[in-house]
Amino acid sequence: MPSTIQITSQQTMKDFLLKLQQSICEQVTQIDSTAVFVTDPWEKPIGSNLQGSGITKIAEGGEIFERAGCGFSHVSGPRLPPSATQHRPELAGAPFEAMGVSLVFHPRNPYVPTVHMNVRMLSAKAEGKDPVRWFGGGMDLTPYYGFKEDAVHFHQTCKNALAPFGADKYPCFKTWCDEYFFLHHRNEQRGVGGIFFDDFSDLGFEQSAAMMQAVGSNFMKAYAPIVMRRKDTPYGEREREFQLYRRGRYVEFNLVWDRGTHFGLQSGGRTESILLSMPPLASWSYQRPIIEGSAEAKLYTDFLPRRDWV
Repeated sequence: MPSTIQITSQQTMKDFLLKLQQSICEQVTQIDSTAVFVTDPWEKPIGSNLQGSGITKIAEGGEIFERAGCGFSHVSGPRLPPSATQHRPELAGAPFEAMGVSLVFHPRNPYVPTVHMNVRMLSAKAEGKDPVRWFGGGMDLTPYYGFKEDAVHFHQTCKNALAPFGADKYPCFKTWCDEYFFLHHRNEQRGVGGIFFDDFSDLGFEQSAAMMQAVGSNFMKAYAPIVMRRKDTPYGEREREFQLYRRGRYVEFNLVWDRGTHFGLQSGGRTESILLSMPPLASWSYQRPIIEGSAEAKLYTDFLPRRDWV
């Protein structure tokens, strides 16, 4: 992970995010040497609705990671989209600037969970007002076949990352994650959760930025040990079919409920980069039966219902 730095400006924030993206991709390659990242720098032209640039890094077809996408973006626009002003109506329509790193890894082995992480900073300036900056982010785990030790490790790492910023942060952000990553139309959690925060500036700029930095820097500590434990677990057609079926839920959440996806599309962002979170393969079945007592049923009974893991 990039060394901890004191974030005091837009530039130091950008430096941290770029180093974070690079470090995570290097660690993925160390785990899966067949995961070759394609680096795709992009730029939005002056005169478009959204201006700025970014770097999309994506590996597809690896032996362990079927698709691993990790994107950095730094954009600005003349008007904040509705998805960014739900809790700040006074900033509706204000010019804005946003930067962040977002990733989703879809492993090939159904016993290795999918994972998502995002850290970001937004700033806006209403006419006649001082600039307002706030932070968002988090990480969450989406298993297909659940293991208690994996969920406990993931949540404990999240809790440890947030501990220096107050004992209240983990339980608050854990609950927020459970409430956010919820498929309302299915009445179902997306996975076993993790942490999530948005519109956050409670600790002041420097400490709020440090907290966001801690979340990003601890991501691989939370996820890599789980990958190493499960990547060689034997599986067959049954497990693969269930994985693809459950990936369909992931697609549904991202397109229907995810504010980050909505923000990117509403603000005129780069569609290819916004949708890098999509799995390479997914499937849907009409009223698919789940056999009571099966390994697949345990996902619904033992892992998707909200619970305290640590």
